[in-house]
Amino acid sequence: MTVTARRELVSPATRNAFRSLATDLTLRIVAGLWEDHGFAPIPPDELKYQDSGQRRTEFMLYAEGVDWSDPSQIQRALLVFEDFIREYRDPNDQSTPKWLEDIRVRLERDGFLLDKSGRISWQRPPVRLMDRDLSTLSDGSGIAVELERIRRDLTTDPHGAIGAAKQLIEATAKTALRELSIEVDKNAALPTLVSTVQKALKLDAGSAPDGPDGSKAVKKILSGSVNIAVGVAELRNQGFGSGHGQASAPSGLGVRHARLTVNAAVTWCELILDTLADPAAPWRKVTT
Repeated sequence: MTVTARRELVSPATRNAFRSLATDLTLRIVAGLWEDHGFAPIPPDELKYQDSGQRRTEFMLYAEGVDWSDPSQIQRALLVFEDFIREYRDPNDQSTPKWLEDIRVRLERDGFLLDKSGRISWQRPPVRLMDRDLSTLSDGSGIAVELERIRRDLTTDPHGAIGAAKQLIEATAKTALRELSIEVDKNAALPTLVSTVQKALKLDAGSAPDGPDGSKAVKKILSGSVNIAVGVAELRNQGFGSGHGQASAPSGLGVRHARLTVNAAVTWCELILDTLADPAAPWRKVTT
């Protein structure tokens, strides 16, 4: 099984800049700043980092236990970083020291903003689904690539984000069909892919079994999910998403349109991946 390596959202350079701050703090403070936000150190014998400085080593015992590709863990790690800045900074000095400017630049390169009070925020917030573990798939790299494109473009390039949303649906459908060992024409249109994968997972209104999956309410939702996926593709094909050259750029397209399209695409993808992973899903039951 191929394990999908997700992109680290906080670079080693940024982590190293904060590690340097630990040099002038006590071991107790370094550990406390991490533990205040629910982090625990890894066993010392598992640490690959080597340093003569005890405080920097202490920092790394915690930092090495963080999944830097997981937005939920990063959100807590950013609070740790804010605390490091407050602990290290001279409260009487209102200027911006060089070390803080260096950290600001590194954070900005990673897609974060550092304000004057030392608060860190996402410049490009992570997309829902990015924190999903794709390593259970034989290869989830196609999904991961489109999620990263969406994260990059969502607030700055609605045209690109809408194109990536359509590609996310296509990547998810093809990935699920591969997991199910179902071959489809490599040139199959997206509506065909969507229909095929939903039927295979018994997520179409016609094959839903008895129980909650076969209820009228769920069938309505499942019918709507097809329309969601096809609607995303149609929006992109009408020139509002990247992937086709246009004689004239689309007018009136804004971030809200991109958010609507991306959220719709992610909802459909979550439905497919959740059902694919569910050990009690109806598609797993053999009919006799």
